[in-house]
Amino acid sequence: MGDDEKTLRGERLQVMLTAEELKTLDDFRFKRRMPSRAAAIREILRRGLAADGFGVALDGARSKHFGVMADDSGSD
Repeated sequence: MGDDEKTLRGERLQVMLTAEELKTLDDFRFKRRMPSRAAAIREILRRGLAADGFGVALDGARSKHFGVMADDSGSD
């Protein structure tokens, strides 16, 4: 990776996904003919950050409470 590319994408982010979440991501990517999973994730982030109506996380919320799938309750 060259210095210019490091400037554009300077931070690496690791995300763990379930098999179902990964399939959903890949379906999104392939349907839109996107070149990579990273590009698909950036597009999903762009859309999500531009969306209205999302709530603020409550105190004590844990990572498992923020699943990708609509029926993912993240219950213990």
